Amino acid sequence: MAVSQSPRDPAFVQSPWAFYDRVRATGPLFDWVEYGFPCAAGHAEVGALLRDRRFGREAPPGLLPEPPEHLRPFYAIEAHSMLEREPPAHTRLRALVSRAFVSRRISRLEPEIAALSTQLIEGFSGDRIDLLPAWCARIPVIVICRLLGVPEEMADQLLSWSHDMVAMYQARRDRAVEERAAAAATEFAAFIRGYIARRRRSPGEDLISVLIAAEEAGDRLSTDELVTTCILLLNAGHEATVHAFGNGVKAVLESGLETQALFATPERAIDTVEEILRFDPPLHLFTRYALEEVEIYGRRFAIGDKVGLLLGAAGRDPAAYEDPHDFRPGRDGPLHHAFGAGIHFCVGAPLARLELRVALADLFRRLPTLRLDGRPVYADRYHFRGLETLPVTA
Repeated sequence: MAVSQSPRDPAFVQSPWAFYDRVRATGPLFDWVEYGFPCAAGHAEVGALLRDRRFGREAPPGLLPEPPEHLRPFYAIEAHSMLEREPPAHTRLRALVSRAFVSRRISRLEPEIAALSTQLIEGFSGDRIDLLPAWCARIPVIVICRLLGVPEEMADQLLSWSHDMVAMYQARRDRAVEERAAAAATEFAAFIRGYIARRRRSPGEDLISVLIAAEEAGDRLSTDELVTTCILLLNAGHEATVHAFGNGVKAVLESGLETQALFATPERAIDTVEEILRFDPPLHLFTRYALEEVEIYGRRFAIGDKVGLLLGAAGRDPAAYEDPHDFRPGRDGPLHHAFGAGIHFCVGAPLARLELRVALADLFRRLPTLRLDGRPVYADRYHFRGLETLPVTA
């Protein structure tokens, strides 16, 4: 069934859930007219396609035209991203990165995250705060700066580069967005390349030094791969986590539930974070290419055909979750798909989960009377879903 829905329509931007319910009811796949490819909106279908090795992130050879001259700096970064590659290149890159990005390294950040949250909260001035720039955006970028070993005073510049690059994946993309993304890619890559050179001469305990040293079967990351990996970790990790923080605070405050009880124990905090990610995830559309001729859900795909996976819709599927539009931490049901699934499952998921669990618990413990001050508005950034502002009163 072909369905038309502009991803920039103001009503859709604020609440896509009715559209998701409508298209999910049409069957396992529907044709989204504005995007020009079929999409899956059900939890089971999205999960199956994420894990189906007949589909992948990397376009088959010869499918895509050469990028225009003004976008070559941007796609020069993309070319070395493990997010955009398939085996064997993806397997090699993921193994090398995983050796550095291990859970025990991430878990050691817990006290730092809590202290950072406290420091930011103590710096709030006045009763009314826009929590998005004052807290939600600061924690992920400062944490990734510390993890990579990049000076924290670079945080604002890194944020600017990240926003400009990530805008390439949003429905509002135009020539001006493309030119800003290419400029950001050029400047970001030059900065990271210089920092890698310094770390080669003087290694430290930071993630860049560990990535430089990471080795698998005699193979190491090239400098181009190191540059792209560092940019990917910042862009993917920061952008999505900021939205998860904002969406999560909004969901908790609008739920009417007792906020401190939701984070009273680590187990309750974990339940609340997972419900936030199901209920209002930061990424709503992920795409795959058919890597071979495939027939699935009654649809035949030729090599190179694209399919869209609606991660946000999957989390509100009534076939998977009872009363899916209710915010209910600790609910029964399958794991959400906010971090993807299969070989491309988000490598930064442990860090994002830790940041959300620790910082949200700190926020609601220190500000037990926190409440929304006005109606938060979502930004025109589909297929990301995040707020423009988050006005609160403490």
